[in-house]
Amino acid sequence: MRALIDLLRESRHTVVFTGAGVSTLSGIPDFRGEQGIYRRVDGDLVFDLGVFLRDPGIFYTHGRDLVYGAADHAPSIVHTECARLEAAGKVAGVITQNIDMLHQRAGSRTVVELHGSPARHSCLGCDRRYDFAWARERVARGEIPRCAGCGGVVKPDITFFGELLPDGALERAGDLAAAADLLLVLGSSLVVQPAASIPLITCRCGGRLVIVNHGATPLDRYADLRYDDLASVFARVAAEV
Repeated sequence: MRALIDLLRESRHTVVFTGAGVSTLSGIPDFRGEQGIYRRVDGDLVFDLGVFLRDPGIFYTHGRDLVYGAADHAPSIVHTECARLEAAGKVAGVITQNIDMLHQRAGSRTVVELHGSPARHSCLGCDRRYDFAWARERVARGEIPRCAGCGGVVKPDITFFGELLPDGALERAGDLAAAADLLLVLGSSLVVQPAASIPLITCRCGGRLVIVNHGATPLDRYADLRYDDLASVFARVAAEV
């Protein structure tokens, strides 16, 4: 652990890359873990654009807790430490695969959301925009959110299977990763592309890679340091960095 503390202290441009594991510490289930959504329902269907267009009720029923229930959970120590380190000038930004907005709630300012955000919702009929609170209120009542203007189905601005990533997100993430002298991969299995290739940009540009994840990743061989337990690692970071 001393090696990680030293890297963080010496780094001039640390970037953080996060996956679902940082939010499981907040009590939010991941996709593929023991309590993940894939254990209860076919997540590929819940977040499939074609299925949503045919029957949005599948998403609003089975994705409700994961997307809208996240508002009931507090940021984890990882979220709060990333925000603290950014405020202290030690972290340049966060790249996240998550759609729970916990990094922003913890206070992080530079957050690239690779898979979009439910902070915004759009009508599929007229493109009228709605916010998270508006949609969450309707989902909590068991409704499918519909546009007040045209009656069309309203969809969160998160990336479903079959959709492109948000405009500019991959480019912004790539720029952060290329400039990083240290990139921390936290709680990601690094299997979902194209996001999973971003840490390699840092490696190709001469930066150091540290992976903290419960379970192996395809990029472990590129990591300078490798840890399993996010909670213990960030307890140490909180105490010493």
